[in-house]
Amino acid sequence: MQIGLLGYGTVGKGFYALAAEQPSLTVKTLLTRRPRGLACRETGDFADIARDPDIDVVVELIGGIHPAYEYISAALRAKKHVVTANKAVVCAYYRELVELAFQNGVCLRCTAAAGGGIPWLSSLGRVARMDRITAVEGILNGTTNYILSEMTARNAPYPELLKQAQQLGYAEADPTDDVEGYDARRKLVLSADLAFSALLQEGDIPCVGISRMTVADIAWARERGLVWKLNARAERRGDAVSAFVCPTLFPASTPEGQTNGSANRISLYAERIGKQSFSGAGAGGWPTASNVLADCLSIAGGAAPFYSDRPVEPLAVDNREGERTWLFRSYGRYAIRQETAAEAFEAYGAVSESDPTSLLAYLPYGML
Repeated sequence: MQIGLLGYGTVGKGFYALAAEQPSLTVKTLLTRRPRGLACRETGDFADIARDPDIDVVVELIGGIHPAYEYISAALRAKKHVVTANKAVVCAYYRELVELAFQNGVCLRCTAAAGGGIPWLSSLGRVARMDRITAVEGILNGTTNYILSEMTARNAPYPELLKQAQQLGYAEADPTDDVEGYDARRKLVLSADLAFSALLQEGDIPCVGISRMTVADIAWARERGLVWKLNARAERRGDAVSAFVCPTLFPASTPEGQTNGSANRISLYAERIGKQSFSGAGAGGWPTASNVLADCLSIAGGAAPFYSDRPVEPLAVDNREGERTWLFRSYGRYAIRQETAAEAFEAYGAVSESDPTSLLAYLPYGML
């Protein structure tokens, strides 16, 4: 199987090296802005890949929405399989890309777009084919989990550990997507879309990140046997989905509480098989590249066009039902409240206007 590789960054380099070890895979052409001196053909024009009848699979690792969307769409229309690690483009054009794959009888795989090196989406698709999934949730961002883990272990302030995460390559120079929860939200959208055969809008899901976390917050949790994680949750409720992303307090003894460093832990809940959890490396070039490679091998083995063949239906995000337990921190004081997610996020928005350092957290276990 011959591959057209788009991008040669951290993940692209890892994938190129892994593919070279597979006798059934050959990277024929690399789309790159500058010469790399590789054994494959190198080009700066995507048309060289799209028009090449010998290329079976296009692997998109350039990131962003444009021109990634145009490249992926063109590849699918040219009846080439596509593998991508790009959560942003898949979330933005989920329905269009899935439909293009089915219309042209080719595969669209994006396992590396959620969960890093965990085979999360492929596992989610497998369960969705045999059971009704009612909820998905988890620690979906390795950068924030690393920062929170280090804050807990070292009692160090957030700014210091953000800088360290950037030095280690876990966080980008502009860390906004990670630390404000947007990356986790995109992964949640992708997971929920697949789990529920749904079409959720990213902007409809309320989101709170970790940039306001303090050492005092860490201490407050430690005194109560709790640890902080950035958690994303989506739950099917009738004809709508309750979904949100925010800091969450878990008992330190739980599997979530013990998920440290850049690791991810993601769970699904299904009507018959109950809860299934998956954990592993959530960030880094090699783990992500390994899932890209796994997708290519799945295609070579005859994978279906997409993880699920159920029709996609637009679903509204509705957080107005079901009271939950929330922790509010405002003006240095902590308060626990019982209310719906809609009420909690609305109240947090109002408080933030007067206290821009305020914080909202979810307590899934209530107060111990």
